[in-house]
Amino acid sequence: MSLNTTIDKDNLPKHLAIIMDGNGRWAKQKGFLRAFGHENGTKSVRTTVESCAKLGIENLTLYAFSTENWNRPKLEVETLMKLLISSLKKELDTLQKNNIRLNAIGNLDLLPSSAKKELVTVIEKTKNNSRMTLTLALSYGSREELLNAVKNISSKVKNNIISQDDIDESIINQHLYTHNLPDVDLVIRTSGEHRISNFLLWQIAYAEFYFTDVLWPDFKETDLYDAIISYQKRERRFGKTSEQIK
Repeated sequence: MSLNTTIDKDNLPKHLAIIMDGNGRWAKQKGFLRAFGHENGTKSVRTTVESCAKLGIENLTLYAFSTENWNRPKLEVETLMKLLISSLKKELDTLQKNNIRLNAIGNLDLLPSSAKKELVTVIEKTKNNSRMTLTLALSYGSREELLNAVKNISSKVKNNIISQDDIDESIINQHLYTHNLPDVDLVIRTSGEHRISNFLLWQIAYAEFYFTDVLWPDFKETDLYDAIISYQKRERRFGKTSEQIK
């Protein structure tokens, strides 16, 4: 596949979000423990991050660990947290080399102190990078995010910081984890599942969706290109008619 002849660099999603699914099934198919799948999934993360930066995508958000994932077996959760720490240490040079800024959203206080410390360190070291913003959704749940936003806005109304009449979409956006990010243009989900799983429910209101049967550890650069080419073939109307947007 020739990148130059298939992808329109002037019509890239400004914000790409990926639900990375299938690590456990990938490992099971090969007769290994789930942890082996998670470890191999980090290779796809690196490939995807570097490919997005090379393409010129400005914002990439990866669903790395949901609030519901805390309910997984203790050993698996511990393995995922150790993998997060090692990946952050290992990939710092990659982020710096590619001029990528790291960001994180979610209830980060629930992370083990060692994981949160490493995360904050990498975020701080990459804060001046400007080519692309890579956001990790960690201990993230969209319903919790929206609930917290409602509570914060309600408190400000109660304390006369903002007026109830002034509440609009921009006010809500300002109280979300993603207040510094644009709305999502394209959501990719791997492994053949067709659901959102409590991911960026507000931010994906007008996003396009791309589902693939490829398991996350097998997700390659060409799979990313296929998703973006599919996105570029679609007509995004935002509630208007085809005639209105031409």
